[in-house]
Amino acid sequence: MTKILLVDDDAELSSMLEQILTREGYELTLAADGETGLQRALSGSYNLILLDVMLPGIDGFQLLQRLRQQARSTPVLMLTARGDDDDRVAGLELGADDYLPKPFYPKELVARVKALLRRTPNTSVTPEPLEHAGFHIDPMQNEAKVDDVVLELTPTEFDILRVLVQGAGQVVSKDQMSVAALGRQLAPFDRSLDVHISNIRKKIHHNPERIQTVRGRGYRLMALASA
Repeated sequence: MTKILLVDDDAELSSMLEQILTREGYELTLAADGETGLQRALSGSYNLILLDVMLPGIDGFQLLQRLRQQARSTPVLMLTARGDDDDRVAGLELGADDYLPKPFYPKELVARVKALLRRTPNTSVTPEPLEHAGFHIDPMQNEAKVDDVVLELTPTEFDILRVLVQGAGQVVSKDQMSVAALGRQLAPFDRSLDVHISNIRKKIHHNPERIQTVRGRGYRLMALASA
């Protein structure tokens, strides 16, 4: 059974989400504060973490940061009541895969959960590794390399890079990438993709220009210029 960890101190919301997600066939574990959530995230094996920002003890940002510092790549969907776009961007920069502002419709949450969980490799098929411009993507192993160096990517970063490599030097529009990598249409003024691309560039810091921004169109993976 698919296991989800919900870290939120709102008991009423947690109870409602437990009912909704249980009906969808998921097994839900609850944590009402940051320390407990971090302990459970590190000690358990979860397919997805739903993480509130405002928590007693350590907040959601601190929890996420410590989780990623432990090289845990479990997908994280942040739930935030804060309206400041900078807070949402901060979560993405720390390694969140997506965010959903409160209040939200339960159907929207379920859709986001399903979109993130669809990234789990399908063992009934064997997708071929992808190669382009020094990048190697192995969908079965969830492994990405550049110039034979393994990249430590979140699930969303992995999917974005996979989409770029599949594009083989062509421009991939933001709308195409959002549907393929985030599992949803890109909303107006949504900076999610820009932040994820920035994170990937930092992880290939020796050649960040290999991911080119094509203004007004999208992104393209470039080969290094010949010496």
